[in-house]
Amino acid sequence: MNVRQLQAFCGGLLSARERWYGEPSNFLVYSVGGKTFAYFKTSDPERWRFSTKVTPDRFVELTDIPGVKPARYRGRFHWVTIVHVHRFPAAYLTELVEWSHQRAFASLSKARRAAIHSSHC
Repeated sequence: MNVRQLQAFCGGLLSARERWYGEPSNFLVYSVGGKTFAYFKTSDPERWRFSTKVTPDRFVELTDIPGVKPARYRGRFHWVTIVHVHRFPAAYLTELVEWSHQRAFASLSKARRAAIHSSHC
């Protein structure tokens, strides 16, 4: 899976929004109901590094893999950064993103979740 394919996947999830934050942040953020579930760094030297939230168990597992590290500033909240998206197994990557999206969605209020569901039915 390359960066463009991953961007399309993130943007295609239920009620996902894509927002670009320019200077000085330089992030392409994916959120649901205002809750971030994934993002890309868009400036050099970290251009197209991808970060997503994972379970505590997966955090330990993933940060032992070369090319995966704790996300800057968010690592303590179990966010990981994948340095080279195209080298990471696509099925595993989509599983991680789907979990992060579901977790962000579940953290919304019951009314907000219902509004999102009703707008997609």
